Formats: sequence, structure tokens, C-alpha cells
Amino acid sequence: MGLNKVNTKIIRGRRSRIGAVAIIAVVASLILSGCGSGSEVAGKKSAQELEGALISVITSPLDNPYWRTEADTITAEGKRMGYQVNVVSHDADPKKESDLVDTAITKKSAAIVLDPAGADSSIGNASKANAAGIPVFLVNAEINEQGIAKSQLVSNNAQGAVLGAQQFAEAMGRKGEYVELVGLSTDTNAAVRSNGFASVLGQFPDLKKVQSETADWDQKKGFDKMQTMLQAHPDLKGVIAGNDQMALGAISALKQAGKLDQVVVGGFDGNQDAVNAVKNGEMAYTVVQPVVDFSTDVVHQIDSYLRTGKTGVDDEKQLFDCSLVTRANAGEWQDFQHKK
Repeated sequence: MGLNKVNTKIIRGRRSRIGAVAIIAVVASLILSGCGSGSEVAGKKSAQELEGALISVITSPLDNPYWRTEADTITAEGKRMGYQVNVVSHDADPKKESDLVDTAITKKSAAIVLDPAGADSSIGNASKANAAGIPVFLVNAEINEQGIAKSQLVSNNAQGAVLGAQQFAEAMGRKGEYVELVGLSTDTNAAVRSNGFASVLGQFPDLKKVQSETADWDQKKGFDKMQTMLQAHPDLKGVIAGNDQMALGAISALKQAGKLDQVVVGGFDGNQDAVNAVKNGEMAYTVVQPVVDFSTDVVHQIDSYLRTGKTGVDDEKQLFDCSLVTRANAGEWQDFQHKK
């Protein structure tokens, strides 16, 4: 075989190998681009692409003024920034939440804001949206897993519970029998607040918790549970509640029994009915959750993520400190906001 023919074969072999390497590189690039992370898929969109994009908000029962404020704040800020916003409620039902997430996916939402129905049950629902390339942002309550939601924005419930319990102890004169109304068992906020109360009230040996009942954040259930506990504990001196709706239900039961002036009642949320009850002396205090603040911030984090692939904050979990409302400053609070 001549030298030229040998050289030709070698060159062809090299070209063949180079071509194969190039093909493999192209295929690998396509695979990686198709299987990229959520930030690569959802982020870095232009203002024109995002104009009128849909943010789906899935939250808790909207007859509660706290969750209504959450939904209204996200809606107003989203529209101000050029988005469409659709709000629905899962009514604390994980199955309904799952169906609503499916609908949000079908509607090709740009992002989902989720106030979780459950710390564990909502993990799968958030994961499902994430797998569909739709970023999920959590507000108010957490899920028991990180790395699924882009952000989890919640009140600093432990800090707020300590504030409330300290005020409750002082209003009780650091002694007497009291009961506790606890929120929904699947909501991490209920346990965090209850543990926060215990960490403070347990320091006072003359304060005695004689009963604890779950009332699911609900005013009617708070009323019913309070009636039952009053019958069991006629010398009751205090009621500490995990949210305002349960506290307001307890107040109604105490009024009906003619005992409101003998019992200290403390709440948590800072809704306007509770603030008014503090003003008129029916409730000793309430703890305000900064729902307007984190509901505004979540829209900005969504917008940042969709434009840049980053939320603009360092941590997935973000805590927003609570504030204490007493009769001395109740006039300064309106619709979860401090009016200076």
C-alpha cells in the first residue's frame, strides 16, 4: 500500500473520531438543556414575556381575615407589577390542594404561591408543580422539606409566641388556671406557637394549664371548645389562643356565660376584630403577624426569579418578626399594619 493511501486512511479515521466526539457533545448539550434546573427553565424571561403572566395563589379559607389579607395583598402587588393573579382556596384539604395545583399547571402559571394545607401533605403538591417547571413560593406556613419551594416566607412564630405569652403572664398576674386553644394539627405554626407559649408560661409555677383543646383556627370551634372547658373548669382565669379567630370564639362563649370580666384572653394574628377587642378591653392583647410584608415580598421574589433565575434573597426560609398589640397601642394598628 502506498504512503499516500495510508495517510488518507489515517486522516479519514481522525475525522471520523472528531465527528463522533462532536455529535456526542451536541447530544449532551441538548440533554442538559432539556433537563436543566427550575431556575434555568423558569428564569431569565424578558419583561415582554412576563407581561400578563399568571401567578396562581392557593391559600387557606378566605373567610378568615388573615388569609383574605394575604390573598388581597398578593393580588394587588402582582397586578401593580403587570401580572395576572388568580386566587383559590384549598380549605385546608390536601386533596383539594392537589387538584388546584393540577389546574394551575394546566393553566401554564408562571409561578404558584402556596399557603400549604399541611406541612407534610403539601410536599408532594409543591414537588408536582416544580417538576412541571413551575416555581413554587410558600407563604405563612412551611413544609417539612427544603429545596422544593424557591422561597418560604413565614412569620417568626416562635418570637411572636414568646411576646404573647409574656403579656399573658403579666395580665394573669403570673398565677391562676388557664386553658389553651390550639390551631390545626397539620400546620407547623400551631405547634411552634404552642411550644413558644409553654417555654414562657412554664417558668411561672403558679400558672397552671388545666386543659388544651384543638380548635383548627376556627371561630365556631373556639366557641364550642370554650363552652365545654368552662363547664369543666369554673374557676378558669385565662385563655391563650393560637389565633384570633379561636380567641374571638372564646370571648363569645365567655360573654354568654357572664364570665368575660373574670377571664384574660390572648390572641394571635392581629386581625382588625381582635385589635378592636383589645381596644375595648375584651381581649388582653393580640400578636400581629406581618402578613402584608411577606405577601408583598413574595411577589417581588417571584418577579426576580422569573427575570433572573434567582429570588434575590440568600435563604429559602425567611422569618418576619411579629409585633405585640395591647390596649396602650391598639389605636396605632389597622389591617395588620402599624399606622405611625
